[in-house]
Amino acid sequence: MAFNLHGRHFLTLKDFTPQEIEFLLDLSADLKAKKRTRTQYPLLKGRNIALIFEKPSTRTRCAFTVAAIDEGAHPEYLSKNDIHLGAKEDTKDTARVLGRMFDGIQFRGFAHSTVEELAKYAGVPVWNGLTDQFHPTQILADMLTVKEHLGSLKGRKFVFIGDARNNMGNSLMIGCAKLGLHYVGCAPKALDPDPKLVAECKKMAEQYQTGATISLISDPKKAVKDADVIYTDVWYSMGEEDKAAERKKMLKPYQVNMDLFKATGNKETIFMHCLPAVKGNEVTDDVFEHPRSVVFDEAENRMHTIKAVMVATIGDI
Repeated sequence: MAFNLHGRHFLTLKDFTPQEIEFLLDLSADLKAKKRTRTQYPLLKGRNIALIFEKPSTRTRCAFTVAAIDEGAHPEYLSKNDIHLGAKEDTKDTARVLGRMFDGIQFRGFAHSTVEELAKYAGVPVWNGLTDQFHPTQILADMLTVKEHLGSLKGRKFVFIGDARNNMGNSLMIGCAKLGLHYVGCAPKALDPDPKLVAECKKMAEQYQTGATISLISDPKKAVKDADVIYTDVWYSMGEEDKAAERKKMLKPYQVNMDLFKATGNKETIFMHCLPAVKGNEVTDDVFEHPRSVVFDEAENRMHTIKAVMVATIGDI
């Protein structure tokens, strides 16, 4: 079933129903197939896309750029050194200027309030390429990857190990709640997610009757038992370098190594990571390179799912 998402912002998956998210996943798969067979039609022809980056990026920048060009749009990269965002110029003024010139705006940066303010004043769709709180385009890529490798989403056990209160832990918990997966956050108590967000995710699962459950289990081997997916992320994010030593000490028992990977007891478990990975910290090289590691399928799917978001919100469909 098609949904009309034209003109919508994409800031967090909280704002979308399970059916709308599934529509975006189906559209992503369709656009991916058309790219592979070179049968795509330029659905963003004549559009101009602003790509604002406070934080550097490999996957987000390349995915938005290639996705836009594939569909006939012109992407314009704007680093923090290229524009006056939040410095000489208020965010709302930058939003109103860019909204007059571009058809859509991507923001990747620190404070979530910045992308919210851009969305409030731009007058065109704004897409969250990552903030300190949420990373919704990554979750679409993750769920498409799970679906491709395991065949289904509902009822799958999805275990996130590491810093469970970072933007990936937050966003994966929301995605699982909306799409019916059993989410387990595995972290030391100090790095558990915000109790308010946990309660909100449980409420979402109940509201939409997705069958999802949300659990927090601090023991890694208990957490991963029967897992369909083991997911991890870096132990400290950009801007948290001063916490590196503390996090390494705290999270060493949560490293995804072969011993922990085998503790699932499930030969079909897949390993996922949003990248970049610090091998030897959150994951060992043998797990990262394991045949059940799908990290590069996941990375490629950033492009296809981002393309779907842009096509659905400003494209000709």
